[in-house]
Amino acid sequence: MDALGIADGAAVADLGAGGGWFTIRLARRVGPNGRVYAEDIQPQMIESIQRRVEREGLKNVTLVHGTATDPRLPPAALDAVLIVETFSEMEDPVTLLRNLARSLKPRGRVGIIEFKADGLGPGPALEERVDERHVLDATARAGLVLLRRETFLRYQYMLVFGPGS
Repeated sequence: MDALGIADGAAVADLGAGGGWFTIRLARRVGPNGRVYAEDIQPQMIESIQRRVEREGLKNVTLVHGTATDPRLPPAALDAVLIVETFSEMEDPVTLLRNLARSLKPRGRVGIIEFKADGLGPGPALEERVDERHVLDATARAGLVLLRRETFLRYQYMLVFGPGS
């Protein structure tokens, strides 16, 4: 979250939110003046997050049922988007990322975290890992610009992107 500059009052999205682990942490981070959009394409994941959000008493989470190619997030509204271990599940990452880019504010950031393709350490099977070059190619084709690589993760890589010109 620090790597994306996520602070109190920010508007952020958890793309491919799954069970909501990051959604809950993001909601606490942005506080009551911020907004978290928990996006997933699976209705059962949205329902699971809804239960978690209610149990935690969080009022700053909006659930979004996206599609495989459109996350259905509000235009020009997001300070940051977090995508964790979701890239391998994307059917058409370029189209999805193009649609996602429309939701970024001019200085918005997209952070993508995936397990390193070298297979070292814990994580998914090798065939489920996404090589960094594939992510870089898809994001470039979607019009996103690499801003930096974060190196604080041992078995994963984090790439931070911004909107292109």
